[in-house]
Amino acid sequence: MGNVRPTYIKALSEQLLKRFGSEFGSEFEQNKKRVEELTNIKSKKIRNMVAGYITKKKNRMSAV
Repeated sequence: MGNVRPTYIKALSEQLLKRFGSEFGSEFEQNKKRVEELTNIKSKKIRNMVAGYITKKKNRMSAV
């Protein structure tokens, strides 16, 4: 079974991918740093959830 992410995590991730899609890659650590630079998210947990979702989406895009 996979993770069920809240809608606001998915929405924020989709917005970041639309605006800055080329700046994200398939590495979680790099995406985590980019999310920190591009947003003002204070919570480490939320930042990591957004970065994880972006990483998952990018890996799916490259696999197809």
